[in-house]
Amino acid sequence: MKLEKLIIRNFRSYQDLIEIDLNDLTTIVGKNDIGKSTILEALEIFFNNSTVKIDNKDYCIKSKTKEVLIGCVFSNFDKYIILDETAPTTFADEFLLNESGMLEIHKIYDCSKTTIKPNVFLKALYPNQAVVNGKYLIQLAQADLQRKVKSLEIEGGPTDLRTNNLMRKDIFNSIDKSDLDIYLIGLSKNDSSAVWEKIEQKLPIFTLFQSDRPSVDGDSEVQDPMKVAVKEALEEVNEQLKEIEKIVKQKAMSVAQLTLEKLKEMDPSLANELTPNILESPKWQNIFKLTLDGDDGIPINKRGSGVRRLILLNFFRAAAEKKNTASSRNIIYAVEEPETAQHPSNQVMLAAAFLELSKNKKTQVILTTHVPAFASLLPIDSLRLITQENEVKEVLSSKDDETVLEKIAITLGVFPTPLIKSVKVAVFVEGPNDYSILRILSSIIASRNPKIIDLGETDEVIIIPCGGDTLRGWVENQYLKTLNVPEVHIYDRDDLKANQEPKYEKWCKKVRDRNDGSTAFLTSKREIENYIHPDVIKQFYSLEDGFTFGPDDDVPKLIASLTVYSESNVKKKLNNHVAKRLTYEQIKEIDTENEIEGKWLTFISQCVSGSITKTH
Repeated sequence: MKLEKLIIRNFRSYQDLIEIDLNDLTTIVGKNDIGKSTILEALEIFFNNSTVKIDNKDYCIKSKTKEVLIGCVFSNFDKYIILDETAPTTFADEFLLNESGMLEIHKIYDCSKTTIKPNVFLKALYPNQAVVNGKYLIQLAQADLQRKVKSLEIEGGPTDLRTNNLMRKDIFNSIDKSDLDIYLIGLSKNDSSAVWEKIEQKLPIFTLFQSDRPSVDGDSEVQDPMKVAVKEALEEVNEQLKEIEKIVKQKAMSVAQLTLEKLKEMDPSLANELTPNILESPKWQNIFKLTLDGDDGIPINKRGSGVRRLILLNFFRAAAEKKNTASSRNIIYAVEEPETAQHPSNQVMLAAAFLELSKNKKTQVILTTHVPAFASLLPIDSLRLITQENEVKEVLSSKDDETVLEKIAITLGVFPTPLIKSVKVAVFVEGPNDYSILRILSSIIASRNPKIIDLGETDEVIIIPCGGDTLRGWVENQYLKTLNVPEVHIYDRDDLKANQEPKYEKWCKKVRDRNDGSTAFLTSKREIENYIHPDVIKQFYSLEDGFTFGPDDDVPKLIASLTVYSESNVKKKLNNHVAKRLTYEQIKEIDTENEIEGKWLTFISQCVSGSITKTH
């Protein structure tokens, strides 16, 4: 399942009902204490009620009611699901979807009670004639369904009075299914609670990482990702674990039965009083403990917050590379202020890791931040701005409000000085792969040319993956001038189409026409991968002798066709691993127009040395 929307009402500072659309990557931005963390904690309460638990002070104090609503809307759910007995059915056939054809689940918490357990509802577009004495068909026990079926004049008789979903189907087919209204169908009582248990098993795994989590051994920023790793691993072998449980129970019960039979021979009355029973199934997640120990004996969670966050960063990088199996549930990573205590270069890597992670079709990422430099690294359509005027909150996106980007920039302020005080030039590239290879190429060339700066060893150059679709790309035209440093834009030429200029040429012209010391380059070859020498690629992938390519060839696609790897995998390997094997001589040989050293890196290095400055 994919989480499409969060719904909140009367939860903390959110008094009125508010709906927040969620993407594969969603970034909640806003001022401090505006309610960003509240959104993540509402999701934690909905999915787990563990790291954050609902309590009797969570209702909005301005409200007259103490009932809190937290709802989630899902798409991409399994077509077939077993809701009762063993017969598969569909949410659509059971009329359990909302007006948009999605699964909408509401949990209502009564905060006036000492023990708060949610009442669970499905918001559904439901046939009026299928409501029986105030109940919905999914809530009816088998005997009630049988009575309802028998009371209807069904042509040809009922399909099967022993199968609940077939009886419900008979009832739906005998009524006017066009007469529909929105209903809240309760799933918290009697037989319908079993239906909720089946649905709950299909929900995504939700994990929350908070920036202010206390540093204790059992609940640290490092320990929790390891718990998630165990949870995901157990999810992948869930069927095998069920089989193990079944075998162990059978063998244990066999021994217990044999024991009772022997006991009957000595004391029949006592044996008759005893019944073998396995009280509970094993909690596998509590059995496996995964920790990270430092060589110096200091627990990782006792290290500095920057170190802990760096480990968290690499947990996400590892998760991005890990392939989910077809049987695993979707997973949602929610991270509060991931940029906390991180150097600007690590923030760039962190943003790239989240982008990569969100591309997995079974993964979603939800972030919060109030740091504009970090927000500006992320796609425009991922941003959600929380605003409040006259005590009324709104959550805006670029889809809802074309001025939202300007509002974000005004709300957050633009690039606070402490983050960029050492920066002398800003370099814009298309994405994280370009970011990586540019640093690698500069390191190789700088080792032979002292006039070229090593981009991986300086704080005076900030490299921003943008691709034209991030807030940074928009801010570049409106607000980046406040940095007062030259900019260097390096974009791929891409495939040349007849009578069409490269897609970034217009963008590059705008930068060059500023006359403020900034410039922009388009690669003369198709893309950055065309600057990796074919001999290095041939050796890395064990390709046949004679392998080569031209300046206009799609190199990742070509290599993918010759290997078992996907294009995205090849592209990532080329820019992060293969490029490291290049020699200075190979770079000079493949770069026939001396673009990398003679143009791009020379201009960047001159900006750092001060021979090129931004003019006012």
